[in-house]
This record gives sequence, C-alpha cells and structure tokens, in this order.
Amino acid sequence: MSTTPTGATLEGVTHHRIEINATTLHYVTAGSTGSPILLVHGFPETWWAFHKLIPLLAEHHRVFAVDLRGFGDSGNGKGEYDSTTSAEDLHLLIEHLGVGPVHVTGQDVSGATVFRLATTYPQDVLSLTAIETGLPGFGVEALADVTHGGTWYIGVLCAPGIPELLLTGREHEFFGQFVFPSLTAVPDAITPADVDEFARSYARADGWRGATGLYRSMLRDGPEIKGLADTPGLTVPVLAVGAGGGPFTFSTMTRAAATQVESVTLDGVGHYVAMEAPAELAKAVLDFTRRVDAP
Repeated sequence: MSTTPTGATLEGVTHHRIEINATTLHYVTAGSTGSPILLVHGFPETWWAFHKLIPLLAEHHRVFAVDLRGFGDSGNGKGEYDSTTSAEDLHLLIEHLGVGPVHVTGQDVSGATVFRLATTYPQDVLSLTAIETGLPGFGVEALADVTHGGTWYIGVLCAPGIPELLLTGREHEFFGQFVFPSLTAVPDAITPADVDEFARSYARADGWRGATGLYRSMLRDGPEIKGLADTPGLTVPVLAVGAGGGPFTFSTMTRAAATQVESVTLDGVGHYVAMEAPAELAKAVLDFTRRVDAP
C-alpha cells in the first residue's frame, strides 16, 4: 500500500509498505513505462542512495528502490538479517508486485543478496548490474580481516554487539566525518542533508540490525555463494560497474558468472557511484538494459 514518507522524498516518487516474510519492507516507485528496474542499496545507505539516479532511469523504465530489511524505513525487529533472507524478501516483493522479471542493480554489501536472487530465483531476473561490489567466496570477506589489511569498520560491523556499543548515537558523525569523506572522490556529491537522511534511519532503535546482519552473513556465505555460482550458475547478462574499488567488481563477477560480463569503469569517482556520478551511471545502466531488452 502507498504510504506517507517518514523521511526524505522526491517529486514523482511514491512510497509504499508491504508486510512480507515476517517483516515490513519500505520501497519507492517511479516511472510508468518500460521494463522494470529494482535498485538495491549498500552501506551505510538506504533507498535514498539512488535519489539522483531514479529520475534519470524513470524516463525509460519503471523503477523500484527498496530498503532492505533492517535498513531505512523497513522493519528491523527480531529475526534473520542474512543474505538468504534478504534475497527471499526481494523474491516475494517482485512476486507481489507482479513485475518480474526485473533488471536488478545492487551495490556494495548487497552483492550476496542480489546474487542469491539471480541464481535462486532466475525467473525474477532479466539482468544483474553490480556496482562497486564483491562476493563472499570470491574475496570480499577479506575486508573484515583487519590483521591482513582489511577495513577496520567492517571488522567492527562483523563483531557481535560492538557496533551498537560504539556507534549508537554517533551515526551522523561516523557517516559524515568518516565513511562518506573517506570513500568519495567527487567533492560535495554527498550533502549534509544526505548524511542527515542516512543517519536518521540508522539512529532508530535497533537501527544497526540490517548492516550488521549482512556483514556477519558475508563471513559465512562463501561456500554457498560459490556453490550457487557452479549450480545453477549466474546465467543472466551482467554489467560490472567499477570506480573507487578499481577492477575488483569486474574481477569478481567474471569469476562468479557463467555468462560474459560487460564492464564500465568510471574514472575520478569514488565508491558511492549513484550519488557521485548519477548521469554517467544512468547512461551505463540504460545502454546495458536497452541491449538486454532488445529482441
């Protein structure tokens, strides 16, 4: 059902909530024609990560952008917050909306979720665009190994109870003074208002459940993701978009996919591509989906 937005919104976007898979999912829709695109955010993000991209895609597609369980304005009660459960959520959302198959776009820590969706529910997916993302079983879990050059805050997010202890009440400072400045390359691409919107939802009670759930899942998912890559395999067309992470996304997807992987690299852009270079990303996605949709 449609709902009044709790936080930020855009002209031409409609907000919705649905009770599904023992949780509540919040998602937004835009556009009225063309093949459907589902946008899936990473960390420390929500659907708002795509607020510059959505209007550009909606000129040609029906666009859906979701808050994964535990993120944004989706439910974050007790339960599972791993990639398996999140992929089930997306499958049931697509089924409920009756829009499948869709072009799926995932970034960052949602990589395992969208990969599971595309391999476990292939009837739901037309194509997969991976933006600045890796996969468990293909090297991304090394980011949590702080003793061998991993990223300290990913190690923190993987440690039970530690994010809540250290970051609760400090969401705005953590995002605005460290995460976004450290991982962006385009000045002022992420505004103070953007930081406010992201911090708002992470600052709610149990607001870290989604992020900590997916990062801890990342440490366990490797064998299953490698197994899915083998059987049934990722067979839909794949676009790998790299920027601040260099060739990591393309290298990962070429090893994980059973099909040829197209690649786009955006120079001078950091990790948060949809906010730093929305026009360039929109062109890459639109060109790719146009080729996939062609007879």
